[in-house]
Amino acid sequence: MPYVHDTIARLQKSSPAQTEFYQAAEEVLESIRPLLDRNPRYREASIIERIIEPERQILFRVTWLDDQGKIQVNKGYRIQFNSALGPYKGGLRFHPSVNAGIIKFLGFEQIFKNALTGLPIGGGKGGSDFNPKGRSDAEIMRFCQSFMTELYRHIGATIDVPAGDIGVGAREIGYLYGQYKRLTGSYEGVLTGKGLNWGGSLVRKEATGYGAVYFAENMLGGRSDSLDGKTCLVSGAGNVAIYTIEKLYQLGALPVTCSDSQGTIYHAEGIDLELLKDLKEVRRTSLEDYLKVHPSAQYIAVKDYPKDGHAVWRFPAQAAFPSATQNELTAADAKALLANGVICVSEGANMPSTADAVDLFLAAKIAYGPGKAANAGGVATSQLEMAQNASMSMWSFDQVDQRLQGIMRGIYEQSANTAAEFNDPTNFVLGANIAGFRKVADAMIEQGAV
Repeated sequence: MPYVHDTIARLQKSSPAQTEFYQAAEEVLESIRPLLDRNPRYREASIIERIIEPERQILFRVTWLDDQGKIQVNKGYRIQFNSALGPYKGGLRFHPSVNAGIIKFLGFEQIFKNALTGLPIGGGKGGSDFNPKGRSDAEIMRFCQSFMTELYRHIGATIDVPAGDIGVGAREIGYLYGQYKRLTGSYEGVLTGKGLNWGGSLVRKEATGYGAVYFAENMLGGRSDSLDGKTCLVSGAGNVAIYTIEKLYQLGALPVTCSDSQGTIYHAEGIDLELLKDLKEVRRTSLEDYLKVHPSAQYIAVKDYPKDGHAVWRFPAQAAFPSATQNELTAADAKALLANGVICVSEGANMPSTADAVDLFLAAKIAYGPGKAANAGGVATSQLEMAQNASMSMWSFDQVDQRLQGIMRGIYEQSANTAAEFNDPTNFVLGANIAGFRKVADAMIEQGAV
């Protein structure tokens, strides 16, 4: 369709060198072609041209003092992409790979992910190229305070509510929130992922991982199957991976892999969850230390990965959960997964599969849950935290978990029903993209040319 092609070409010219953003935009725009053909009003209202441009892009300098007394400088970002459905909502990522293109791809995906939850939240994302690894708590605190000193003027409980992402956990959220409160004198739900003693929500830490597993269970349930008894591959070793593994065990599955930036663990008897939590949540050390407790497990260092992909995807299994970062699952990895018996892929990370890998999953007609659908549990539970903050109340673990299960079931049903509506019932990329886009686009039309 020339319309979509021309739109991507203009995007590449107006936003140069933002490869991940182009990838995310092209995936959405290509998959909603049937909707655009059926409903010319979206083109007449210039929805595509409006939705691919953020409503606001905030770029700022972050200066902070390291433990040696030297001033360090990083870049900070907040992309407020779309507020048609509610206040901007999306995480903050602190990682050396962060740049404008990464943040824009994440913010663009967030628009549709948030729409699928059925909750009143718009899409946004932010972060910095600051690397918290190897930094002391005092350095991280000073960085977070400096970051929030600029960001606070652009956010608010009904304006923009950031959360955590890669490199931003409970510690960082605490430092950010403390500085926001110090600067504004206001105790409000302006950040999610807060500590349970000061406005946080139960299940928030577990939500993205649990949600990806719930989505997989729904997909398999639609095929008269389940996760019970299935061997599963999980990438990553952060919150998403850890709580994906936890929920898989609870549903009778056997997760046998995890990974970090240094290498992959394969443990045929099943990942030792308590040890993994100790290594990554308490000691913050390398997965290689896993072998000190389980010498029978296999550790594959990054330098020994296959040249065409990643070791974590090269073991026999029936289900896979990419839970680390974008483009971590290549076409070669996808071929290996399919050859080794994988019938279900549920993405816990944002855009973890390359476009070629996605094409292979769709062609094989396996149960494939794209990130904007499968990993929406995190942002959904963040909104539940916002609701608790607004009512000055706290819900039980079971209350939040039941709501999360219902939301993930609703996202699955929207994706499945929309895919069937457009005569491609196994294509949840098409289903999720059209369902999310249609909800946002209709709101934009109803609100006028804003």
